[in-house]
Amino acid sequence: MSLAEQIVQDLKAAMKSGDHARTEVVRMLKAHIKNMEIDKRRPLTEEDEIQLLNSEVKKRKESMELFQKGGRQDLYDKEAYELKIIQTYLPQPLSSEELSRALGQVITELNASSSKDLGRVMKEMLTRYRGRVDGKQVQELVRQKLAE
Repeated sequence: MSLAEQIVQDLKAAMKSGDHARTEVVRMLKAHIKNMEIDKRRPLTEEDEIQLLNSEVKKRKESMELFQKGGRQDLYDKEAYELKIIQTYLPQPLSSEELSRALGQVITELNASSSKDLGRVMKEMLTRYRGRVDGKQVQELVRQKLAE
């Protein structure tokens, strides 16, 4: 089942259960997917869907950070709830040991040895594990591994 189909099913379930907050978030995701399909003039690929979800996750994290700094706990909680729902549609993230192992493999394959290779390693990691890794976390690990 594609992501769009899953979202439609979840929207129906949320509406039937009377969960207004969940309905609102899932409806927003459905609208974003439809808008992206219209913009691209074709059905979305799985990669497009993951990119869209990652963009929404990033927006929520940035908003949460700003709301926390501004002392708006109510808005922070709302964004955290939306983030939790959006993340259920993303592929399972890599554990820290899986990430470390995958990073070691990519570094070996690319024969990366210095910090000059950071860009190549980052690009390969984010391409291979799109939606399953956090870019900031990968960047920190790559810098550590290449510094060794």
